[in-house]
Amino acid sequence: MSPWLAAARAVGTQIAARHADDVDLRARFPAEAVAGLKDRRLLGILVPEADGGPGAGIADVVAICHELGQHCASTAMIYAMHQIQVSCIVRHAAANSWQRRFMGRLASEQLLLASATSEAGVGGDVRSSVCALDEKRGRFTLVKQAPVISYGEYCDAILVTARRTPQAPASDQVIVVVPRAGMELQRQESWDTLGMRGTCSSGYRLSAEGEMSQVVPAPYADVSAQTMLPTCHLVWSALWLGIATEAMARSRAFVRMEARRRPGVAPLGATRLAQALVDLQSMKSNLVTHLHRYEAAIGSDDRLSALPFAVAMNNLKLGCSQQAVKIVEQAMLICGLAGYRNDSPFSIGRLLRDAQSAVVMVNNDRIVANNASLSLALRDDPELLT
Repeated sequence: MSPWLAAARAVGTQIAARHADDVDLRARFPAEAVAGLKDRRLLGILVPEADGGPGAGIADVVAICHELGQHCASTAMIYAMHQIQVSCIVRHAAANSWQRRFMGRLASEQLLLASATSEAGVGGDVRSSVCALDEKRGRFTLVKQAPVISYGEYCDAILVTARRTPQAPASDQVIVVVPRAGMELQRQESWDTLGMRGTCSSGYRLSAEGEMSQVVPAPYADVSAQTMLPTCHLVWSALWLGIATEAMARSRAFVRMEARRRPGVAPLGATRLAQALVDLQSMKSNLVTHLHRYEAAIGSDDRLSALPFAVAMNNLKLGCSQQAVKIVEQAMLICGLAGYRNDSPFSIGRLLRDAQSAVVMVNNDRIVANNASLSLALRDDPELLT
């Protein structure tokens, strides 16, 4: 076990799990768990050694998201979203002196990053922007109506998408790093949801200003295709796997309790448990396969931008988001009333509600529609069986 995973496990078992129910009940930010992640210096692990970080890899982040997902899905989602933003800066802003200094700060100060990619007026399409950078003498201003900025009031910086100029088309986007000192957030919508309540994903009017050097040099189209989307699908799938893993752990404990209560009689849920474990193993294999595929493609812009890669990563998200819900639902049936109750050690309620978020982040129907368009130009994938 890596030292980072060991540290994450300590945060998960000793802090996140203890506060998870209260975080969910009050829809509050998991401040204790995030403080634990900062104390153990887990926020900056992707920052390269040359910039003051330990230079961990995506596999380390995936493992941490899986671990945290077993204890508090909101904490895991915040950590996952943060690392998606860090990965974009690490991969696409290495030649920019402002960004490199910021990476150093990220590692030394354990800054928490959020994102503002969704926007009112574009129908949920994050590859289109209404707002634009207005540049004057090397500085920019922008105003964005963001229906969702997860943990926006608790972060240290936000990565914001916008049109390159006021005259640019909606799809000609850049992504800019805006530290807390350079922004103003005016809350427009609250966050009272079925699950993932601790992410505090309210809507805001975001006003920002800063230096043009804060803009990530690469076009957002490249950042999105090569880094943001594959990293997003990997880390989200990992935390959903964590939720499913915890649901199976609770249902297994319930079946064992029933077996001890009536020796020699197979518990009612034993067969269903065995089948659900097949689904859990399939979900894990799907994640590991695509993690290895992404690791093999890192360093090759052509492979990361290829249609088969995009479809494969989309399919990872579709498959894991659906399997997570299915597995947790099976756990509910295995535990029966004990799983249905909120005051039971076998309670599945929070896990089920958190898992339901998987199919709407980003909406599976939108991803299927995107895959349908991509499939028209798709040929056989030479990497499918390699």
